[in-house]
Amino acid sequence: MANKTQIDELKITLLNRKETILNNVRNSRENIDQLKDQDLNDELDYADFVSDSFTEGMIANHQLDELNQIEEALKKINAGTYGICDMCGINIPIGRLKAKPFAKFCTECRTVYEQEQLKRVAY
Repeated sequence: MANKTQIDELKITLLNRKETILNNVRNSRENIDQLKDQDLNDELDYADFVSDSFTEGMIANHQLDELNQIEEALKKINAGTYGICDMCGINIPIGRLKAKPFAKFCTECRTVYEQEQLKRVAY
């Protein structure tokens, strides 16, 4: 299990990433607003606008999902349950937490989770 010093370091990493994401989402929204203000002279301009808006929106949505996971990890730190696998209840190795500080599963359970997700998509 991660010790207090390691958890404190990971908390700082999570808070820094949270700030980065909030800035990125803010910038994405500003970029979309700027795209909306552009003069669309022809179908090619409109296609570029739609493509750029879609890309900005997808990036923002992905980052908002990551932000939610970060918020969940920060709550777990405050509750004293950080670093415990949501599926099996064992301690998530510190190496995994350093690689992905908002990890909810140990490596083995993550594999099972991903396989289950693939099965759901296939049906």
